[in-house]
Amino acid sequence: MLESAIDPQVQTQMCGVELTLQKIEEFRSQGVIAYDNSERKLPATQELKFGEAGWIDLQPGSYLVTFNEIVNIPRDVAALARPRSSLLRCGASLETALWDPGYRGRSQSLLVVHNPSGIRLKKNARLLQLVFMRLDHQVEKVYSGIYQGENVR
Repeated sequence: MLESAIDPQVQTQMCGVELTLQKIEEFRSQGVIAYDNSERKLPATQELKFGEAGWIDLQPGSYLVTFNEIVNIPRDVAALARPRSSLLRCGASLETALWDPGYRGRSQSLLVVHNPSGIRLKKNARLLQLVFMRLDHQVEKVYSGIYQGENVR
């Protein structure tokens, strides 16, 4: 289900697989959501740079994070993602959506820094645990939205 190399000794947990931080972007404009996506407009973002030692300091706010691992969800599986407890204990959280059967890509999530003092993250930090749920049967229709194959090059 994961195409990019993972370290099974570190990233495989009792109930899921951890995804690691590739890049962080800050929002530069407003997004637009309507009923049928015909009027959807994603906000402009700007990538933030990690320092020489691979660290970045983030102030309170919302950020778009992209993960290193390419996920390939089979037809009989869905996935939910949860932030690692260490991230929560530092005053930050991740907001994620359902990972549909048939989705393939290097996904993104919303990182929200609640801690008034901010947070310091290192590139490739383990941020999220992806939990897979086996479905009773293969779905007839798989994910085919605009995020299919996202961030895969």
